[in-house]
Amino acid sequence: MQSKAATVQAYLAALPADRRAAIGAVRDVILENLDSEIEEGMLYGMIGYYVPHRVYPPGYYTDPKQPLPFAALASQKNYMSLYFVSVYWEPDQGLAAKHAQWFRDEWAKTGKKLNMGKSCIRFRKLDDLPLSLIGKAVKRISARTYIRHYEAALAGKRKDRPPSKKS
Repeated sequence: MQSKAATVQAYLAALPADRRAAIGAVRDVILENLDSEIEEGMLYGMIGYYVPHRVYPPGYYTDPKQPLPFAALASQKNYMSLYFVSVYWEPDQGLAAKHAQWFRDEWAKTGKKLNMGKSCIRFRKLDDLPLSLIGKAVKRISARTYIRHYEAALAGKRKDRPPSKKS
């Protein structure tokens, strides 16, 4: 469910009180641990955290006008979501995969159920998330490290693609 809010403050103000409190608490943890080169703003109708063009001029490969997405927070119809790209890296992506596995292993130690979809971690209430782990996971990945892993993953995708057919 994409919001039409133009600012993070407007996004939060439009949420019901319980969701505003939960999203706000997760947001606080992210902001406390975020690399200084990663910024917060609205991205794809969600609260987004991204590597801005001043740090990574090429932007996001599917839309270079957009900054490179790092994470996002959203209030969906039936749950809230934390989109945390670095925990979705593939097993064959070297050091990036180690971060993803570290995250899953650390989550298991919390005793909380990990409700992880194809692109997000879903939660219905704040108690569903181990906030200290979210903070540690954000802090572990600097913008520069994220860019290195992103570019390596992108290069791997390009190698796997069949040659384009030219007429």
